[in-house]
Amino acid sequence: AKMAAGAVAVRVCSQEIVRFDLEIKAAVQDIRDCPGPLGALTELNAAVKEKFRHLRGRIQELEQMAKEQDKESEKQALLREVENHKKQMLSNQAAWRKANLACKIAIDNSEKDQLLQGRDSFRQRKTTKESLAESASNITESLMSISRMMSQQVQQSEETVQTLANSSRTILEANEEFKSMSGTIQLGRKLITKYNRRELTDKLLIFLALALFLATVLYILKKRLFPFL
Repeated sequence: AKMAAGAVAVRVCSQEIVRFDLEIKAAVQDIRDCPGPLGALTELNAAVKEKFRHLRGRIQELEQMAKEQDKESEKQALLREVENHKKQMLSNQAAWRKANLACKIAIDNSEKDQLLQGRDSFRQRKTTKESLAESASNITESLMSISRMMSQQVQQSEETVQTLANSSRTILEANEEFKSMSGTIQLGRKLITKYNRRELTDKLLIFLALALFLATVLYILKKRLFPFL
């Protein structure tokens, strides 16, 4: 029951990761298509940032579940899945940055058109700069979070390599023991063969001795019972 519950938890976590991934892709597309104003873009970015936060949490949960797996094959399979989710998250992060740049360029072009029409450009440019600074800060924060996650992954990879090295050393030691046992078995086989040959020789000697004894007895009986022969 515990294993079944664990499998269900892993499946639910994987499904949530996929759901957040799809939601982020949809939100990034909304940013790319956003006509403005900058307040709307800021709200969209805040929603994307929250979805990334949830996605990172689910990926970390799945990674922890992978480490707790009893079977090494299942553990490695989940770790590969975690790695794929991290790569997909990085891809979404890059798409998010590109969508922001494209949207801000479009908004900036729209603002330039409005300038030509005599609107208040100073206030709009100030709002644009503040929004750009806020968006850049948000993106920088997300990138730093991803960098920390990647650093943790590198450390875990180093621990895995060390574990594999220890396993290889144990296998080599076991192989040496098997070689030693093989030599002992070969020696035992030679001794058994030698004893079998010795037994055959002993049987032959006993047979010859018995034949000689019988011949002697017959000779003595012949001399006593039939001396004239």
